[in-house]
Amino acid sequence: MSFADLGLSDELLQAVDAAGYTEPTPIQAQTIPPVLMMKDLIGIAQTGTGKTAAFVLPMIDILGHGRRRALMPRSLILEPTRELAAQVAENFEKYGKNHDLKMALLIGGVQMGDQLKALSAGVDVLIATPGRLMDLFERGKIMLTGCELLVIDEADRMLDMGFIPDIETICSKLPTSRQTLLFSATMPPVIKKLADRFLTNPKYVEVARPASTNTNIVQHKVAVSSRKKREALRHLLRTDNVGTAIIFANRKTTVRELAKSLKQHGFSAGEIHGDMDQSARNAELERFKAGEISILCASDVAARGLDVKGVSHVFNFDTPWHPDDYVHRIGRTGRGGATGRAFTFVAPEDAEAIANVEKLTGGAIPVYQLDLDSAGEADEGRPVRAARSTREEKPARSPRSARATRPEREERPLREERAERAPRREPKAEEPRRSRRREQPEPQDDGGWNGPIPGFLNISALA
Repeated sequence: MSFADLGLSDELLQAVDAAGYTEPTPIQAQTIPPVLMMKDLIGIAQTGTGKTAAFVLPMIDILGHGRRRALMPRSLILEPTRELAAQVAENFEKYGKNHDLKMALLIGGVQMGDQLKALSAGVDVLIATPGRLMDLFERGKIMLTGCELLVIDEADRMLDMGFIPDIETICSKLPTSRQTLLFSATMPPVIKKLADRFLTNPKYVEVARPASTNTNIVQHKVAVSSRKKREALRHLLRTDNVGTAIIFANRKTTVRELAKSLKQHGFSAGEIHGDMDQSARNAELERFKAGEISILCASDVAARGLDVKGVSHVFNFDTPWHPDDYVHRIGRTGRGGATGRAFTFVAPEDAEAIANVEKLTGGAIPVYQLDLDSAGEADEGRPVRAARSTREEKPARSPRSARATRPEREERPLREERAERAPRREPKAEEPRRSRRREQPEPQDDGGWNGPIPGFLNISALA
């Protein structure tokens, strides 16, 4: 099957061909025709299967006919993170170059001025995160009554981030006669309830079992103590033929400390997490895509759903707290038919978390045997200071043997030896001791006056 068999326009087919794609993925082949027929749809697919293009391509053809109005977007795409929203915007620019469509990106972390200017000019496609969209809506800067098409992407991630109440509010402000598309890698009960409430007789498309993982990804779990995690990570980075890697941690502080530690050990590493402003996150992500850094330490909020080509490895430095996050994390590798490797570090306190992951994915993750004691990780590949590189290692000696090899010396009393080493000092001349009694001031000459002093009370006169 080719893209021409899906009913797309000639202009869109030219853009797809220019992008280098010839055959649609399973999710695209099953999704595009019903979307073009204006049906509601639920798409369940694991990450890396091309589901972004599955709704971007038909949306371009649907919106190719119509008129845009100021402050009233014709379609709305909700994304959980800024990075995902930016990626969808890139897809619209790539595939919609032959169409006269205006797009606006509504995300936090940037100034509102340019966003409001774009909305005032009128947009066909509004790509937004729920937080910034609700902010502008409550200020009266945007109207949703003209929205004909709604896409809720990464719905399960929306649930994890607490956006479901915002999504319900947004859906209630949209016209009831709209077309709604919902995409997710997993289908928890809350998302199923959301779909039943806001979708009308949807077409259900599933190209993989819910919470299943990509078969192109070789998965391993590594039993290691919390104190040995960094050592194990460095050993695998040096020995497992790593090209580029994303390392996930549960906490933002862990992400920062891990990136700093890897840099100190000579690795080309960067970091991306929720505490960074949008410009810094974009800059770090571009460095990773351009190959300036080969390792990206990330949190789930910042990096889930990122589409970076050529990621060979994913490391779960921390076992994810939520089992669904495991599917999304390892989905950063093995994309587009490529193979990948995923390692999850499991400390004793992570027993329950990894059990939940294996229960969700429906199979036990193979154990990777890692013997750090015999691997010699402490010396392998670690940068060595120049001053130490030319110094010969001396065999370690015990304090007893060290004392035995000292030359014998004449035993003398310690006090006498110290007396000879100490410099001689001349005795100080004895100074007269000062009396502790406070010295009385010397009497002053009053010129022979024996009478009362002027200005003072004469006590003798009162007697």
